Amino acid sequence: MPSDAVVAQASPARAAFALKWAASIIQIFGYAATGFGWTPWNLYLFLVGVIGWFAVGMLWNDRAIMLIHIVAFGAMIAGMSAA
Repeated sequence: MPSDAVVAQASPARAAFALKWAASIIQIFGYAATGFGWTPWNLYLFLVGVIGWFAVGMLWNDRAIMLIHIVAFGAMIAGMSAA
C-alpha cells in the first residue's frame, strides 16, 4: 500500500550547500585558532575544511575547486610531516 507521506531526500545540491557552509565555518575557526596561536588545532580545522571543500568540488563536478583543495591538502600534510 503506497504511502501518502512525502519523504524528504537529500539532493546533491542540498548536500553541497550544507557541506560548503560547514567547511567554510570550520576554516574560519581555523583562521581564528591561528590568530590565537592554538597550534595544532588550527591545522586540524584547516584539514577538515579543505577536505570538506574538496567534497563540494566532487559534488559539483568542479575540477578547479578539487584541484586547489587537493594541492592545499598535500601542502598541509607535507608541512605537518616536516615539522
